[in-house]
Amino acid sequence: MQSAKEILTSCDKFHINLGLNRIKKILNILGNPQDAYKIIHVAGTNGKGSVCKIINEILVQNFKNSKVKIGLYTSPHLFSYTERIKINNKNILEGDFNNLVNEINNIAKNNNIELTEFELITTVAFYYFYINKVEYTILEVGLGGLYDATNIVKSPLMEVITEIDLDHTQRLGSTIEEIAIQKAGIIKENSKVVFLKSNKGYDILKQVAHDKNARVIEVPNVKVAVENGINYAFVDSKKYEFNLLGYNQADNLALALGAIEGIGLNISSNILLSALKFVEWPFRLEYNKKRNILIDGAHNPSGIRVLRNFLDDYFKNDKKTFIFGCLNNKDYRKMLNILLYQNDEFYFYEFNYPNALKFNELEEEYKKRVIKISTIKEIKKIIEQKQNLKIFCGSLYMLGGIFSEIKI
Repeated sequence: MQSAKEILTSCDKFHINLGLNRIKKILNILGNPQDAYKIIHVAGTNGKGSVCKIINEILVQNFKNSKVKIGLYTSPHLFSYTERIKINNKNILEGDFNNLVNEINNIAKNNNIELTEFELITTVAFYYFYINKVEYTILEVGLGGLYDATNIVKSPLMEVITEIDLDHTQRLGSTIEEIAIQKAGIIKENSKVVFLKSNKGYDILKQVAHDKNARVIEVPNVKVAVENGINYAFVDSKKYEFNLLGYNQADNLALALGAIEGIGLNISSNILLSALKFVEWPFRLEYNKKRNILIDGAHNPSGIRVLRNFLDDYFKNDKKTFIFGCLNNKDYRKMLNILLYQNDEFYFYEFNYPNALKFNELEEEYKKRVIKISTIKEIKKIIEQKQNLKIFCGSLYMLGGIFSEIKI
């Protein structure tokens, strides 16, 4: 039996091929397991992972004294594919994941269905949640929405659309309007959906919701602030300690709470207090005070802007050292223009990953402003020698590779 990783990273699977025909065929053969539980479907450019984690934590805390199981499917992963599929915050076991990848891959081959990596993992997630009898599943879109493999779901309990911005423009369109149409593709007839009025794609989302007769859910008033070194969320004037840093998390929390309200759950203040205090989302403005390291998986211009604003507010007077890397399909020019301040030290990490941006692909003006590094040894030296705030940002694949070698 092949390992799941060997199958998923093989050249015939490790690519993007949007569309629903292939996953529809394999799920039909498996008896459409995705129809057996209640789904909260989350799309957007930035923040969808955080929204998924907040919703998941609220549901897990709410049902912790019952037999109700909560499934969570997110992407990408940091260290292992098994991170993508969880039940009640526990990753799928490596052995179970290997077995299901092999089983479903063999079924697909026997029926001449050429699944991509993401389609195969999504099918595994749907089937794993089915055989373990989950009641709720929080489902994160992989890319776009309309033609994403997760959009095979017919009648989600709730749809959530987070901030929309320019990203994956070669596949989703070059304007906010085109991208918003793709994200709005998860909205189903007579469904319930939540999005913010501040969303750049608001007009498109509102029109699609109207056309689909979908009810748009109102969100509570939320803000995030730091008091005496502790991060708090203020929800309709109630105060909760909040474990996710950054002002942008106010929008993500508002969307999550709107979704919870929309599905009809009456969450007590005590449940919310516990959920927000303990919710975790690694490598999203994650600060290690002891090592003076901040890790953030911002990998597009809007995400990088959130990071830079956070640094300017929370660490205004700190000297900063950046370690940055991204994939070659990202707008590195805009990201570097946002990040590069005159007094900051900046390292460009040429990491080992398919489609990683190489130093020699940078335009000359950027080569002059950054220092190239390409080994973990160099990164360890920076961590050990620099007293500055060290900011690791960019591709999650890069961050996972670094911190699988370096423990903080």
